[in-house]
Amino acid sequence: MPPSPPASPPPPRSPESARQLRRVALSGLLGTAVEFYDFLVYGTVAALVFGELFFPGADPAVGTIAAFGTFAAGYVARPLGGIVFGHFGDRLGRKSMLLLTMGLMGGASFLIGVLPTYETVGVWAPVMLITLRVVQGLAIGGEWGGATLMVVEHAGERRRGLWSSFTQMGAPLGSLLSSAVVTLVVTLPRDEFAAWGWRVPFLLSVVLLGVGLFVRLKVVESPLFAEVKKERKESRLPVVDVLRRPRPLLLACCVGIGAFTAQSLLTSYMIAYATGIGYARPQVLTALTVSACVALVVLPCASALSDRIGRRPVVLAGAIASAALAYPVVALVDSKSPGLLILAIALGHGVAQSTMYGPLGALLTEMFGTRVRYTGASLGYQLATLVGAGFSPMIAGSLVAADGGGSTSIALLLCGGATITALTVWFLRETHRDSLAGAGAGAGAGPGATTPHTLSSKEPMTS
Repeated sequence: MPPSPPASPPPPRSPESARQLRRVALSGLLGTAVEFYDFLVYGTVAALVFGELFFPGADPAVGTIAAFGTFAAGYVARPLGGIVFGHFGDRLGRKSMLLLTMGLMGGASFLIGVLPTYETVGVWAPVMLITLRVVQGLAIGGEWGGATLMVVEHAGERRRGLWSSFTQMGAPLGSLLSSAVVTLVVTLPRDEFAAWGWRVPFLLSVVLLGVGLFVRLKVVESPLFAEVKKERKESRLPVVDVLRRPRPLLLACCVGIGAFTAQSLLTSYMIAYATGIGYARPQVLTALTVSACVALVVLPCASALSDRIGRRPVVLAGAIASAALAYPVVALVDSKSPGLLILAIALGHGVAQSTMYGPLGALLTEMFGTRVRYTGASLGYQLATLVGAGFSPMIAGSLVAADGGGSTSIALLLCGGATITALTVWFLRETHRDSLAGAGAGAGAGPGATTPHTLSSKEPMTS
């Protein structure tokens, strides 16, 4: 039997299509940058002063845990945001939800910057703080999924991993911006930072918000969703369709746990831990800045590699590296050497975590059909953030305090999250060559399965 002729290359994009793809990629980059800027600013400031400003009178360790409890509150709300915005994103369209989520996210961050403290309004201060954190969480719950879908659904079949990396690169970009702004304000005297300096990073978020909204207003709707809308094939209840066949959702959640555990422990929590064992705050923020620069290189490289060899091997390599580096990274931090601290965060977060995280946008998008893709990808991603990142700082703080300051628990958490991701990859089916144009795509057919599998039009996830 003669061999099949090679697949013909895709037709070249029209100038307008290429322009839209670049605009959508920029929109995704800015949206994720706003998301991570706001969340990382909160995590940094929570580690530095929120304990004393919003939870005074408590033991310093208890105050830090309480501050990170409000950090977790935002993560708890994220899956609900994924359901709500995913529902309307799958029913009404991606673009309108992205404008709404960005506005809510930036508005809530700005309001945190003008909140009165416990000294001024008493218990209402932490109540308002937690409320705004929940609003942030709801908005972020719908932001990432919609931004990633817009990029991937515009990108075509061959390079969607690379193009989706622009959305993922918003994470280190947001980290760079937050570190730069916080580094400036922490140079203030301690009293001035506690009095007003901590508010500046939150108030500046309105600048990112304005730029992001300007770009998003010029983006057109996803062509794949527009086709579903034209044919009136929208899902009536996307979350019900997703939960009716829960395997893709469970796998999407578990495959992201390692990346988010590492992200949370090596960024937000590391500020509290490293300053607690003697590092100066500027030294820790410098380490985070270097790590973010490394991630900006690793993320697109890992994502582009996943277009060539597949999502599974790249994510698996990152998970194995993260597990293997867990104890060495913590040992380097415990050395109390600023240079080794930079090396530790750059290896653990900039390299290993970014290798896991880079292909995640394309991978989760490919696991769900167009009718329920916003809901499925958003909910899977946000459940992973809740499990992997939402409670990790609080758990780590509690375990370190119970251990008298020992750091073994941090390494165990890092290793545990990476192990969950590595084991989950075994149950995923390779999807980097699947077409998104139809309603097909689903999670793996079994351990080690790599054969493409398109669900029939009668199946609820993809009809």
